[in-house]
Amino acid sequence: MTALPATAPASTPAASRTARTAHPDDLDVATCRTLLGQPGTVLVDCREPDEHARERIPGSVLMPLGTLDPARIRSMGARHVLIHCKSGRRGADATARCAAAGLAATNMRGGLEAWRAAGYPTTIDATRPAMGVLQQTQLIIGAVILAATMLGAFVHPAFLVLPGLLSVGMMHAGWTGKCGFATLLGGMPWNRGIACADGTCARAKPS
Repeated sequence: MTALPATAPASTPAASRTARTAHPDDLDVATCRTLLGQPGTVLVDCREPDEHARERIPGSVLMPLGTLDPARIRSMGARHVLIHCKSGRRGADATARCAAAGLAATNMRGGLEAWRAAGYPTTIDATRPAMGVLQQTQLIIGAVILAATMLGAFVHPAFLVLPGLLSVGMMHAGWTGKCGFATLLGGMPWNRGIACADGTCARAKPS
């Protein structure tokens, strides 16, 4: 009787993203959790403040990738420095920045998604938008570009100017690390109320 070849289990979206962003020196979430139980381990969250405010790993220190300072991490005197983001990509960039500054840091493979998938605890503020400002920016700009392209193709070519202007804006944001539209969205009522200082996030108190 001929044996059927074994089939690999279907991978989850989170597992697929982890595989794409994995690096040989990354540590899995189980190992990271063990290290976090030891004295002298610091977990740095390199996501954006709104992402951290919505959901975070207890005890993590917020240092967004755009402003991450290896010297500040070094001043904490940690024996082990772990870095995480949402899925692992930004965490890899952050560890590379630390390595360039002579600071040994390790990326948590799969980021917060892998941590959550493993059943480990997170602190969630359900009053915060489930979609971060960065995702909101990408979604709105993508929708506007699609709509303007369709209008340019079927209504009037002048609409095609808008995708070009948005492309220039995105190039400027990529070059400078500052996105005016994201800043504008961050000031919208549903995104207000985040006060992040000294590596923590909480709702701002009404003035």
